[in-house]
Amino acid sequence: MAQLLYQGHGSYRIVSNNGTVIYIDPFAGKGYDQMADLILVTHEHHDHNKISIVTKKTDCTIISTADALKNGDYVSFNIKDIEIKAVEAYNKFHNKKDCVGYLLTIDNLKLYAAGDTSETEQMKNLKCLKLDWALLPIDGVFNMGPAEASNCATLIGAKHTIPIHMKPGKLFDKEKAESFHATGRVILKPEDSIEL
Repeated sequence: MAQLLYQGHGSYRIVSNNGTVIYIDPFAGKGYDQMADLILVTHEHHDHNKISIVTKKTDCTIISTADALKNGDYVSFNIKDIEIKAVEAYNKFHNKKDCVGYLLTIDNLKLYAAGDTSETEQMKNLKCLKLDWALLPIDGVFNMGPAEASNCATLIGAKHTIPIHMKPGKLFDKEKAESFHATGRVILKPEDSIEL
């Protein structure tokens, strides 16, 4: 089974059953010791694109918004054993033309990496995908807050939802995390690792 390590803020690492190492929005915390096969960046804000801290394999693929969103079209990728499809991410602090989320298929699991966003038009279409996991920002400053994120979790309908990006400048905020409500909610602290 794939393993997810929450590094804090909006950063996490996933390792597939075949050993493919994926970093999403590298910036914060620990756990950058495994060499990357794939790095996904949802947007170019400094707290999401610190790819310099990741040790990369010689064939590492880095996907940024410029790769994932071309002329208004959201691009799909197949990298090793991972399927990736870019989707909308936006709010008043994050321009729709400069930000994406990602849908990933890893070990037959479907995961939604929302990036920095509030509710999007595409979210209402995600329930039919029967997602296994969703990771949603809940800071309420630069993204939706816990209440809106809880509504989005219902809209998306993933089996499990992990709150991330809880407080600007902090890796984790327990009170904020606990104020997020969703069926199958899983709260991870930095350096927590789970089997997906």
